[in-house]
Amino acid sequence: MVVLGSGQQQPALLGAGVPGGTGPTLQTIGLQTVAGSSPTGRGFAAPGTLRAESAAAARTVAPRTTGPFSLVGVTWADPAAELTGAVQVRTRSSADGTWTPWQTLEADGADPAEPGSVDRQGVRGSTDPLWVGPSDAVEARVAADPGRTTPLPAGLRVDLIDPGTPSPAPVPRAQEVTVPPRPVPDVVTRAQWGANENLVKNAPEYTSDVQVLFVHHTAGTNSYSCSQSAAILRSIQAYHVKSKHWNDIGYNFLVDKCGTLFEGRRGGISRPVLGAHTLGFNSHSAAIAVLGTYSSRGVSARVRTVIAQVAAYKIGAYGNTPAGRVAMTSSGSDRYARGSTAMLNRISGHRDTGQTECPGNTLYAQLGSIRGIAAAGPADLTVTKVNGATKIGRTYFTRGAIRPFWQVDTAGTLMNRYDVYVDGELAASVPAGLRQQLLRLSPGRHIVRVRAVALNGRIAVVDTAVYADQTLPEFTSGPSVALRTGSLNGVVPVRLRWAASDAGGLRAVSLTSPATVDVGTTAAAWAGSVKPGVRTTYGLRATDRAGNVRSVAATRTAVLMTERAAERTGTWRSVGSTAYLGGSALRATTAGASLSWTFTGRSAALAVSRTSVSGRVQVYVDGEPAGIVDLRSPAVLNRRAVWTRSWGSSAEHTVRIVVEGTAGRPGVISDGLVYLR
Repeated sequence: MVVLGSGQQQPALLGAGVPGGTGPTLQTIGLQTVAGSSPTGRGFAAPGTLRAESAAAARTVAPRTTGPFSLVGVTWADPAAELTGAVQVRTRSSADGTWTPWQTLEADGADPAEPGSVDRQGVRGSTDPLWVGPSDAVEARVAADPGRTTPLPAGLRVDLIDPGTPSPAPVPRAQEVTVPPRPVPDVVTRAQWGANENLVKNAPEYTSDVQVLFVHHTAGTNSYSCSQSAAILRSIQAYHVKSKHWNDIGYNFLVDKCGTLFEGRRGGISRPVLGAHTLGFNSHSAAIAVLGTYSSRGVSARVRTVIAQVAAYKIGAYGNTPAGRVAMTSSGSDRYARGSTAMLNRISGHRDTGQTECPGNTLYAQLGSIRGIAAAGPADLTVTKVNGATKIGRTYFTRGAIRPFWQVDTAGTLMNRYDVYVDGELAASVPAGLRQQLLRLSPGRHIVRVRAVALNGRIAVVDTAVYADQTLPEFTSGPSVALRTGSLNGVVPVRLRWAASDAGGLRAVSLTSPATVDVGTTAAAWAGSVKPGVRTTYGLRATDRAGNVRSVAATRTAVLMTERAAERTGTWRSVGSTAYLGGSALRATTAGASLSWTFTGRSAALAVSRTSVSGRVQVYVDGEPAGIVDLRSPAVLNRRAVWTRSWGSSAEHTVRIVVEGTAGRPGVISDGLVYLR
């Protein structure tokens, strides 16, 4: 903060600077009494017409270099005091060093303190502020109005404000992504199947983890209806508690032949509840029992998937793959003595640890396929579409907001979640039941990765290249319209030129008027014809791969100037025929004869008739030679545009033709001149 003329610092009027930017600053310069001025103020002699006629002395600030500023005002000590004098300032541009003319600052009488002002004692009277742009010097003058006796207010000063530079927008911190919990299998709870909690006397016990899932069958009939499953569970619970004197039903899970999963022993299906299911190996394990007998018949595909889901859920929770093997220490069974080690599949049958037929020969034979289902990784993960983007080649192009959709062939019940990364940073994590996510991408190239996580912990990833582009395509040149050679039979041949580009690539460029044409992304010109005398718009639209669109247009009128509008020298003879524009033309057969047209435009073409005996003309543009045109043609070509010239902007030009002597071909027929305005 810089303060001039007051000898003390003043607070910044618009706030302090912030990291990465500079806050607004205030400079003040006291307005000094003009040296030698009289009590009437007649000594005021600042440049210009301003003169003071009152009893108050004039005040000035001589031309003074200052710190940078862009806004100027004049303030005074008492906000209730009325400034009756004229206030004028002029400033010097810091860009080119030029001084502005004198400018008057408006002051609408007394300026009372603003209601509710926090610092009422610090409120000052003031003129309206004047924005002058970046400046580095000031000159000011103030004098009381003629005929008024009110003195100028005390404490007059010039206040100069530098707006500073704003701090860069803060980079938003990456939002924390909440990873959804591992999905719990869809299960019929104990309350839903009617477990008798009064039978359960002791609190559940827990083991430290689950290393193995044992598969059982309950034996008994397979002819039950699935509506009876809950009753079967209630019966098993009562049998285990009342007959076997266990604390609760022994299995952690049960599944009926229809594939309905039931919660077994109390304690929480997500926790390692210690069950009573596999003698010698209840610790570090869980068990699922299939209602029925499966010695000669297997379970359905649905039941196999449910068993695999439970295995992936329980075993995968501890970072183990259901396809592996593990060494388990027996606490004593009829097959493994206490303290002995059994090498078990992580999905095992009851018979693997005890002398039993359970879970039945056929179901036991199906355990291999169940292991395969439980241990498989997410299969065939693919991104099927990306809403909000267009795929070109292997890359999707978007304006910023996309919604990728994906699919996986693995059953949804075996999936944990999907993580979505953008350039290696986790952007979202969605439950297994969702297969899409909205993303907002900053401009530039990105890799969007979908990471599928199965319940068993296995992972599959698929990467998608996305280019986010919010910048409109550019027409780096054009549209420019010029005349071209060709037939003038009711139309005027024109050529439109342009150049378009985009950092991310163009998807399409099209002509929107005077015709609708897809011109492709590599073309830079279009040749067409328009009606003479009609104001015609030439419109172009460029679309980039992200869908950003820019349109440009130019409007031109093709004007026919007849041969009669030309200034002539030499001998020209009027010839009439419907073959000529307007029904007539001029013919010259002697060298040196000339025609000249003066017009204001940006492109011109000569209109002639061409025959086998037509001669040549020398063309001049604005007095300078511009080429020789031979008008000879094997066939008669009337109403033809020949020799064209174009300029970058519209201006006045003169085109002149001079007949050249050509042996055996002395004749030239001029049908006028065409130009674009």
